[in-house]
Amino acid sequence: MQQGARLADPGEFTKWAFLNGRIDLTQAEAVMDLIHSKTEAGQRAALAQLGGELHRRIRHLRESAVRLLAEIEAGIDFTEEDLQFLNQGQMRALLVDLVNGADALAKTATSGKALREGIATVIVGRPNAGKSSLLNAMLLQNRAIVTPIPGTTRDIIEDYLNLGGLPLRIMDTAGLRETEDLVEREGVLRTRQAIKEADLILLVLDLSQKLGEEEQRLIEETDEKRRLIVCTKIDLLPENARSQDQVGFLVQNHHAEKIVCISARTGEGLDNLREAIVREIRSGIVTCGEREAMINYRHKSLLTHAKMSLQDAIESIDRNAPPELIVVDIRTAIDRLGEITGETTTDDLLEKIFKNFCIGK
Repeated sequence: MQQGARLADPGEFTKWAFLNGRIDLTQAEAVMDLIHSKTEAGQRAALAQLGGELHRRIRHLRESAVRLLAEIEAGIDFTEEDLQFLNQGQMRALLVDLVNGADALAKTATSGKALREGIATVIVGRPNAGKSSLLNAMLLQNRAIVTPIPGTTRDIIEDYLNLGGLPLRIMDTAGLRETEDLVEREGVLRTRQAIKEADLILLVLDLSQKLGEEEQRLIEETDEKRRLIVCTKIDLLPENARSQDQVGFLVQNHHAEKIVCISARTGEGLDNLREAIVREIRSGIVTCGEREAMINYRHKSLLTHAKMSLQDAIESIDRNAPPELIVVDIRTAIDRLGEITGETTTDDLLEKIFKNFCIGK
């Protein structure tokens, strides 16, 4: 450094690979995803993107839009020539295909977010229902304080769990009840906010106590969310009462496979719960295979803007607008798609992306 050298900036080696055309911007971002991945599923998704899977999907959309733009502009420039160009029906059909392609790719954002940041899994229930015991049993460590005193947990306790290769950001929360305690009341407010933002709810019900109106209210309160009902403390019940079928009012209104009975103390039913969680995640949260293209929120925002521009072009066709107006919207869509891969970019964007890298990576 005394001779004029300097330390590498964050992400500098990856940035030079991008600037020299060795990789595109989605592949550069995949390097950071690979570094930060917490599970094998996240690693596979990052490697697929690093291998160019997302680049190929975006390039296909962009090249299709460029070909369509060229056809329309040729029709504008050579109106006097005796040549055949796309009619409005053909242009509209191609634009609809582009919109559908952009929309399908945009829908992978949820899976991508879950694998990159972890599936937000929130444990909720009444005080002393066994939520903290469940967290400890899932993590195989005493992460949360457990006492017989209701309301022990006042704040959200969060940790990461690798479950079947999937990263869970699992959270223990304050018990939901009316309280005059200011600290506990704040904990309840944070619990309700966590419920709103959760990918998956684990609703804990204490089977050693009579289930009644409070439990039914919690079921209704979380009914719009993706949820599993976890019936706890089955070790305190008689042997013949440990069946899910004994939870009558639950089974009447909910799928039996969404109800799992466990004992955090003995470990009974925990394997069934883990399987149910993985099944629930695979059925609606992480719906893409890890080797498929999955976008992040930067990509989603740009894809959404590209799709809106393409839809504007379709509306222009439906209004019989001049082709000069149609090409403006298509050019905008092409630019937005180019921003995803870095074919059209700015210094501010590059600085924002690469500053989050580890030093020199």
